[in-house]
Amino acid sequence: MNRFRASSMQRGPELLRWDLNQSPRVVFYELTRACDLICQHCRACAESEPHPGELRPEESRLLVEQVAQFPQLPWLVLTGGDPFKRRDLVSLVEHASDLGLHVALTPSATPLVTREALQALKRAGLERLALSLDAADAQTHDAIRGVSGVYQRTLEIMGMARELGLPLQVNTTVTPQNYQQLDALAEMLAGQGIVMWSVFFLVPVGRAWQVQRLSADQYEEVFETLYRQAQRQPYAIKTTEAPQYRRYVLEQGVEGEAKRRAWRRWRAFPATNDGKGILFVGHTGLIYPSGFMPLVCGLFSLDHLVHVYQCSPVLRALRDADRLEGKCRQCEYRQICGGSRARAYAVTGNPFAQEPDCNYVPRALRGKGRRR
Repeated sequence: MNRFRASSMQRGPELLRWDLNQSPRVVFYELTRACDLICQHCRACAESEPHPGELRPEESRLLVEQVAQFPQLPWLVLTGGDPFKRRDLVSLVEHASDLGLHVALTPSATPLVTREALQALKRAGLERLALSLDAADAQTHDAIRGVSGVYQRTLEIMGMARELGLPLQVNTTVTPQNYQQLDALAEMLAGQGIVMWSVFFLVPVGRAWQVQRLSADQYEEVFETLYRQAQRQPYAIKTTEAPQYRRYVLEQGVEGEAKRRAWRRWRAFPATNDGKGILFVGHTGLIYPSGFMPLVCGLFSLDHLVHVYQCSPVLRALRDADRLEGKCRQCEYRQICGGSRARAYAVTGNPFAQEPDCNYVPRALRGKGRRR
């Protein structure tokens, strides 16, 4: 363990660029799969009761300590299920914060989230609260989440977080049923004081196998909406499991030296992807490239988290754009995009297959006069 602790001391101004081969930008830790909601697209197939094999409090503390041993400290996102089902939640946040980690939390919008609980979490060092909002109206959102009243409860929790000065992120899973509401949702969020809107693109894992995905053309429609809203909203907008949004942004009328600078910047700071800047630890300690990619790379605590991320043959391969296949291998954007590796794996069983939900035709494959 000492060699990992030694490397963790190399954190200073000299690290001007994030080395995704050495440190993830985000580590997700699934505290539990217990949850009182029954969301249609739940990747975890959450249940009402905790799994008997989930990590014990002392094991969770050790896991957090290993996260703090990466050369560059990632964000630690505590997720589930519903993290509020864990009695040691506040103490775990405090432990992570004391180790210098930035901690975010993704709770379910249930009565467990009280003002007092949020206040205790903020005192413990919580730096961001991420809530799910999948529609601009209660009927659509509650139908997706499987419990009536969740939409209103989400707004109430957002109000409590604002009062406490706790930074807010909103996560939205986009499907054919709600993608035409994104403009309305973006406008509504403008008045909610959020710092980031993360738009999730469906990966067919868990219960999400039963939910229809967007078509490749609908992706482009959503990209247009997000790009337009990003020019006018006060909060940041990012995509999850749609790295091809970077390609879309680069194509939007930026030419000459400005486009060359953008290319250089994004090649220096390549997009995170499953296993590339992202690491996920499940409730029983299994280690995956992401929560949407159930491809086991290690087992905590038999395997050290830093060693798994840096040395796992699977994760190293996922970080190598030259391993991509199909049109992704031929694409000029493969270094800054690479397609969703989780979706490729879910749809084809091959983590290196071409992105199934992308309609872009790489320049090397275009016929004369044909773009897409």
